[in-house]
Amino acid sequence: MRSLQPIQPVGVLFVCLGNICRSPLAKGVFDHHAKSRGVLQHLYADSCGTGHWHVGHPADPRSISTAAAHSITLVHEARQFDARDDLARFQYILAMDRSNLRDIIAAAEAVALDASHARLLMSHDPPREDNTALDVPDPYYGGNDGFEHVYKMLDSACWALLSRIVSDHNLAPSPG
Repeated sequence: MRSLQPIQPVGVLFVCLGNICRSPLAKGVFDHHAKSRGVLQHLYADSCGTGHWHVGHPADPRSISTAAAHSITLVHEARQFDARDDLARFQYILAMDRSNLRDIIAAAEAVALDASHARLLMSHDPPREDNTALDVPDPYYGGNDGFEHVYKMLDSACWALLSRIVSDHNLAPSPG
C-alpha cells in the first residue's frame, strides 16, 4: 500500500515598511478569500516589515477596524523581514511598494540569496494605466479613508493572487 505524502502548504508573505498597516491587512484579506474558496488549509500566509520600529506591536487600530468592517479579524504581532528564513519558507513574497521590494532584494543580496520570487502585490491585479498604482500607498499618516482605499486595492489584488496560486498549484477546495 502506497502512503500519500502530505501536501506542503504554499507560503505567501506580505511585506510593507513597519508591518502594522498594509501587510497585516493584506494577510487578513488573503486568508479571508482563501477561506471563502475552501483552500485555506493549502496555504501558509504571514506578514512582516522591512523596518524594525514596530516589532512586537499589534496591527494599527485603523487596519483592525477597516478589516472588521469587512468581516475580517486581524490577529497580529509585527515582525521584521528575515532574508535567510523568509526567502526559504515562502514561495510568494509580495511587497506593498517599490521601496519595500528594493529593501527585500538588498537584504537577499546581503546574504547571497535569490529574491526572484519577490514581486509587487499589485502586479497580480488587472493591468493599470497608471504605473504608480503598482504601489499600495502607506495610510499610516492619513485618516480612516486612506485605510479603506488600501483595503479596496488589497481586496482586488489578493483575490487575483489567490486565483493564480490556486491555478498554478492545482489547489482543490476542501470538502464541506
